[in-house]
Amino acid sequence: MAFEQILSISGKSGLFRLVGQMKNGIIVEAIADGKRFPVHGASKVSALEEISIYTETEEVPLKDVFTRMYEKEDGKQAIDPKEGNDKVKAYFESILPEYDKDRVYPSDMVKVVRWYNELIEHKAFDPNEDKEEESKEEGAEEKKKTSAKEAKKESTAKKKVAPKTAGKASSKSKGGGASAKTTGSQRGK
Repeated sequence: MAFEQILSISGKSGLFRLVGQMKNGIIVEAIADGKRFPVHGASKVSALEEISIYTETEEVPLKDVFTRMYEKEDGKQAIDPKEGNDKVKAYFESILPEYDKDRVYPSDMVKVVRWYNELIEHKAFDPNEDKEEESKEEGAEEKKKTSAKEAKKESTAKKKVAPKTAGKASSKSKGGGASAKTTGSQRGK
């Protein structure tokens, strides 16, 4: 599943997948149970792709945090976020030791672990899948560039072969227009 289509909606628990658009909002599907419903423009919707975790030096995208969790857990679920803030905090420190301790709260850590577990449970996150898609996209882009270069070469080759006699014929027809001017000037007499 495309990570950029996974959404979090304030006031609703769980994660959602973008299904479609309406005039005044979007249609989403719950990852947990597959139920679809509309989300209107007044609701706060965040794509997981846009969420980052503060660290001491920079912001780390949530996808990178999930990838670290995936590698540590070998593709399985992480700890249960209900085990308590201390255990979740210790787990989060093992995943992202450089996180900003002043700006990342235990409630944020619990939410990240809960989201990760939900994605893994419903097979909605696989960092290896994204790498395969990127390599396919790069291959497709390379083919487009190659075919565009070939098309450009063919069009320049056709331009070189085209005859230049059309320009000479048009200059001869301009000379015939002088006689029409003389007859036009005599019109008033």
